Amino acid sequence: MKYFLYIALICSIFSCSKKAEQQPAATEKKVNGNLAELTNEQIKNAGIKTALPEKKQISSILKLNGKIDVPPQNMVSISVPLGGYLKTTSLLPGTHVNKGQILAVMEDQQYIQLQQDYLTGKTRIVYLENEYLRQKELNATKSASDKIYQQAESDFRSQQVMVNALYEKLKLTGINPDKLTKDHISRSINIYSPISGYVSKINVNIGKYVSPTEVLFELINPSDIHLALKVFEKDLDKIKIGQKLLAYTNSQTDKKYFCEIILISKDLSSERTADVHCHFEKYEPTLLPGTFMNAEIDLKTTMATVLPEDAIVSYEGKEFIFIPKGAGKFEMTQVKTGETENGFTEIITTTDLANQQCVVKGAYSLLMFLKNKSED
Repeated sequence: MKYFLYIALICSIFSCSKKAEQQPAATEKKVNGNLAELTNEQIKNAGIKTALPEKKQISSILKLNGKIDVPPQNMVSISVPLGGYLKTTSLLPGTHVNKGQILAVMEDQQYIQLQQDYLTGKTRIVYLENEYLRQKELNATKSASDKIYQQAESDFRSQQVMVNALYEKLKLTGINPDKLTKDHISRSINIYSPISGYVSKINVNIGKYVSPTEVLFELINPSDIHLALKVFEKDLDKIKIGQKLLAYTNSQTDKKYFCEIILISKDLSSERTADVHCHFEKYEPTLLPGTFMNAEIDLKTTMATVLPEDAIVSYEGKEFIFIPKGAGKFEMTQVKTGETENGFTEIITTTDLANQQCVVKGAYSLLMFLKNKSED
């Protein structure tokens, strides 16, 4: 009897568990992971505010970088055509110089020889001219042969060429031939500045011999500086000569300089970039050659649906906004953004937001609430 009761109990338990297995499980409530539910107190503490998107004009901006450059005509390398020893100079890098100012004094024995040859040539040319005129008169009366007359003319013309060449050499060295006399021969010459500007490099020291091919000083006239920007190949079709832009330095981003594009290079570098040269509308003496600059070019202006920058949050490489979904509920919705200008960002999405309230303040607080919720 006990045996039969034991079997009946086992069958009853098995039957109950089988029924329990056959009974459908309770339907789980579907949870929206992008929906934040807050109390009124939490909304107040988070400072959440909503507003309708606005329609504003947004400019498409091309951002570039480059540096301050100086055109070749404003950069001068000073050298000595005949070479020589540096006698004196008072220049230092950064020294301001005026056009016509003496930069250095050079000396060498060849300057003395050059002046000697010129004065001797001038004296001899007088003799040869008189001889040429005399032979010309004798040849006219057949008192002298044609050969003697032609030789006298050749000697005179050759001497003229030599004296004129020496005259130009003296001018090239900085010596005024018109003021040169037998009592005024100098062993030194002055090097004058051809431009107004400042000294950028000094490559010599006093007493050093400088050959004609060596550069003594390098001068820069910064009054005509320009901005040289690098533009990638894909963006070249977006710019044109005459286009306006704003430039600023890394150290003073709030100080803008107005520029205009004056030249677009036709060659591409190995990095697939082209040089674009821009002229500053107003000369800024604080901008030095070589200074790195950033630039922004307004490409086009369009009407767009915009939200304040605070309304947009970034999460896992994507951008989202929050849309109210009833009392205390806010849904995180992915959007695509465009240009940003004056604190407003263009919203590019297929969803019509024209009459849709959006969270414009406290969006990051909602994002933090959702992240914390997902971790619980």
